[in-house]
Amino acid sequence: MTDLLTLGETMVSVRTARPMRLGGEAQLSIAGSETNVAIGLSRLGHQATWVGAVGNDEPGRLIQRTLRAEGVDTNYLRFSDDSFTGFIAFDQPSHDITRVSYHRRGSAGSTLTPDESIAAIEATQPRLLHVTGITPALSDTTRAATLAAVRTASAAGVQVSLDVNYRARLWSRPDAATAIRELLPYVHTVFASDDELDLLTDAPDAVSDLLAHTTVDHVIVTAGGKGAWAHSSDGTIHRPALPVTVVDSIGAGDAFVSGYLSATLDNLSPEARLDRATTSGAFCVTALGDWESLPTRDDLHLLSHTHGTALR
Repeated sequence: MTDLLTLGETMVSVRTARPMRLGGEAQLSIAGSETNVAIGLSRLGHQATWVGAVGNDEPGRLIQRTLRAEGVDTNYLRFSDDSFTGFIAFDQPSHDITRVSYHRRGSAGSTLTPDESIAAIEATQPRLLHVTGITPALSDTTRAATLAAVRTASAAGVQVSLDVNYRARLWSRPDAATAIRELLPYVHTVFASDDELDLLTDAPDAVSDLLAHTTVDHVIVTAGGKGAWAHSSDGTIHRPALPVTVVDSIGAGDAFVSGYLSATLDNLSPEARLDRATTSGAFCVTALGDWESLPTRDDLHLLSHTHGTALR
């Protein structure tokens, strides 16, 4: 059994600290919402499994090696001889602005099949399945794979979480709403930013509608520096964002999700889940990279120290 299973596309990332058109040094790593979450869970002491496809190329080998080094189970990673590994480029036209360019159309990650997602769920019997709104946007095949995964998991009694994660470069809001709403009958926990709630329902009060008329029993709404709210039938809990110096906000949402799901696996209270989520998100924004600064379990208390503390 695995604690968490997730599926989607992971890409090689290239990052420069200035406009990329100027050339210069670049940092090579990997990036993908679902594997960011898997790495976060692994660092916090859980067994995480990722299902996905990469090209049978050196970028694909980098993804496999990095995930293995982070303790993520890659037994359900497929190398494709017919498609390439996608990549994503980050550059900074200004010190506080990150620009993202995708090179992923027709990539191996877009070929993930329903059979692959079903087989992985049946073999690993996860405690949690986590999906995002990115994967069904990649192709008809990955949309079917995502739907098959949530259906299979729900039928087996597995808790399912969904991070809306809307990407305007991948599809329109109406198309996203249609695909994401077909997942909702199988989902228990939803993560969404406050401007993504309309993708889940047309109701004026989206949170109340989700809790009253779907299988969703927890709606987690994030709002960047304003913090996050956890809604359930028991009421609403709010936690402010932790006061840290923001270096790079990319990946903060995935870090937040990993902290929340870790606390869920530990059977912590709703308040403690939100605390760990906001702490993990705070760690992520303090350094460059999607996942590199995610905390271990021993790190979680570090942000309680006064800014500038030297631990000796």
